[in-house]
Amino acid sequence: MKKIISTTNAPAAIGPYSQAVEANGFLFISGQLPINPIDKSMPEGIKEQTEQVMKNIVAILDSAGYSLNDVVKSTVLLADIKDFAAMNEIYAKYYQTDCPARAAYQVANLPLGAKIEIETIAYKAK
Repeated sequence: MKKIISTTNAPAAIGPYSQAVEANGFLFISGQLPINPIDKSMPEGIKEQTEQVMKNIVAILDSAGYSLNDVVKSTVLLADIKDFAAMNEIYAKYYQTDCPARAAYQVANLPLGAKIEIETIAYKAK
């Protein structure tokens, strides 16, 4: 059985999708943009955008009863692959040991002109 996860501590979905879906111990978090859920603003720089994305991911994990330690896979979408090192510097603050599997890609464009979007999968035995 699947359960829809939604929290006001992360930006609301901007289309026909859920912030996250839990099924059989897995939590599938939709790609998170660097939107501040309080004032809907988006920071300018890649480091600040990565920080906001990670805060949004943590908020969704927390609302579903998961933590960063439960994350098994991340997919990072970058508007410019040259931002990889700066993104990685911030990402590494959140995952210091037992890091999840990850892929990172440069994409042609991201919603709302964002520089980064991160999709996340977590697992916790129930």
